[in-house]
Amino acid sequence: MISQEELKTCTYNLLKERGITVQSIADIVMIIQQPYIPDLTMDECIESVQSVLEKRETQNAIITGIELDKLAEQKALSEPLQSIMTRDEALFGIDEILALSIVNLYGSIGFTNYGYIDKVKPGIIRHLDSKVDSHCNTFLDDLVGAVAAAAAGRIAHNMPNRVHHVIVEG
Repeated sequence: MISQEELKTCTYNLLKERGITVQSIADIVMIIQQPYIPDLTMDECIESVQSVLEKRETQNAIITGIELDKLAEQKALSEPLQSIMTRDEALFGIDEILALSIVNLYGSIGFTNYGYIDKVKPGIIRHLDSKVDSHCNTFLDDLVGAVAAAAAGRIAHNMPNRVHHVIVEG
């Protein structure tokens, strides 16, 4: 059986290989949480991302998703999955389903955070979703968004006395 430490190392290595850092995910957490917790620090965001990345469910989802993205880049998938993955078809949905395994670690707030992140695509997610390089990021953009959403949800759960309600006009 693979150890928790080996899974963690593999997860961090795959993220690094794809250009994703804890800082780039923490930047997203800061973007979505700072309106509610104005005194939130980047160190708190980083700590929360690292905590989410410690979870076996997160590690398994990231390893699975990145490996599928890499297989699509190598054209090693059978049709029609190869074409679906290469085009990142909007109705595929399996990438979001895998991401939800991470999002659900922190309840409904993680879920609503994820919906917002998936719609707005802040920070590194916009780059991952842009298809500007040779990488297939069908799963990766959703997984990074899920980690950020879960980390933001974790912060909200752990700091209820610091959360301010924001009134949205419109």
